[in-house]
Amino acid sequence: MHPIQHPTDTPREALLDLLRRTAADPDRRILFTGATVLTMDPALGTLDRGDLLVRGSTIAAVGHDLRAAGAADGAIVVDATGTILTPGFVDTHRHAWQGQLRRIMPDVDDLGGYVAATLAGYAPAYRPEDMYVGTRLAALAAVDAGITTMLDFSHNARSAAHSDAAVRALVDTGIRGVHAAMGPHFGAWDRQWPADLDRLRDECRSELITFRLAALATAEIAGPAFAYGPELARRAAESGVAVSVDAVFGTASSAAVLDWERLGLLGPDLTLIHATGLTPEAWRAIGASGTTVALAPTSEAQIGLENAVPAVDEALAVGVRPGLSIDVEVALAGDMFTQMRALHAIQRMRAVNGAYGSGREPVRIGTADVLDLATRQGARTNGLGTVTGSLTPGLQADLLMITAEEVNNLPLNDAVGTVVLGADARNVDTVLIAGQVRKWAGRVLDLDLPALRARAAASREHVLRTAGRDGRGQTQEGQSPR
Repeated sequence: MHPIQHPTDTPREALLDLLRRTAADPDRRILFTGATVLTMDPALGTLDRGDLLVRGSTIAAVGHDLRAAGAADGAIVVDATGTILTPGFVDTHRHAWQGQLRRIMPDVDDLGGYVAATLAGYAPAYRPEDMYVGTRLAALAAVDAGITTMLDFSHNARSAAHSDAAVRALVDTGIRGVHAAMGPHFGAWDRQWPADLDRLRDECRSELITFRLAALATAEIAGPAFAYGPELARRAAESGVAVSVDAVFGTASSAAVLDWERLGLLGPDLTLIHATGLTPEAWRAIGASGTTVALAPTSEAQIGLENAVPAVDEALAVGVRPGLSIDVEVALAGDMFTQMRALHAIQRMRAVNGAYGSGREPVRIGTADVLDLATRQGARTNGLGTVTGSLTPGLQADLLMITAEEVNNLPLNDAVGTVVLGADARNVDTVLIAGQVRKWAGRVLDLDLPALRARAAASREHVLRTAGRDGRGQTQEGQSPR
């Protein structure tokens, strides 16, 4: 047992050293004291000056003055005064392999431009090394910004080695990863997908990694082999994995949703990504079946996917509380704070605009809604609702300690509002994933930044050179890849 430490007696460097020395102890206890605790559990609510006890990989208790009750005997004590404890954010869809090409095309105008430049242009140039670098860079940045779970929609699986590299990057980062495997849209590949999914699942020994089958809604972009339907649904069922379907938008996807309903292919083990511009009938089918939805607020709005409006109102209207996601860092921000703020602003703008001049009261979502979507609902969307997403005793200890007394947040008046509207990655002081410290005192642990910087630069240069494009994403002849 570890002796109880008074918070002021132990500097943070010594605390970190103690936490790292005891990391392998399954009975190791960590007590966070004096925080505002946003449990995101409707039954527990918010605790002012609350405590949270971690035992091994799980949350053991949440309450007031746990030391007085004897529940924290032997715990390593972390003084969390002046901070907010929240569940880690959950990203329900990101193409992580593109990490070294961040913001290479920040003003892409439409989906066609993205597809031509990235999936047809850059993707065929990727080696397994590039898959590893891009995925690990995305995962490290996710942890830095408080994302503890990330679904990697890995749709550049050109060989088994490419997939192995992407999974290894998630494992090496220590993030809770969901590897959603799909073959590439264009170019040569080994045609090992989807059969290779079973091998990936069976060979991965990390308890933090789960697997999904990834697909597209229709055959319009990459052909029928990648379009979700009876064959891929059967394959997923045989492998015992859920399915994430990307590019769900417009009339073609609406027709596909109704076909899936008719065939019995909708349900809680299916996640539809984007879901913009769908018909009311398609939304009825989604809601009635319990199918989950992953929104990408900045992607839909900035790239202009179908009607460019994140479909939060449509989802809520049929009883679906969607998860949130990042999508593509080649053109978008990579943190959940941006997604929450974008969705909050767009939905409220849309509500007021729709009611303007009518005398009707706008139906607005609030900051508590978007934080719920970014945590608890995201976990449920990823099939991990019984694992993570809230600070509920018995769930995994995936949590954030967010500073509330920095210049951008002080004084603390409303904790939810501070997390959603005030905080950013610099305020994510501490990140725990399955009870293990991944970020401490504002620094991601086990990160050799100079080495990562050099490796990312070398990978980017290889991809650009091989794809015949320069650092601005243009072809060597100076034309836009679109």
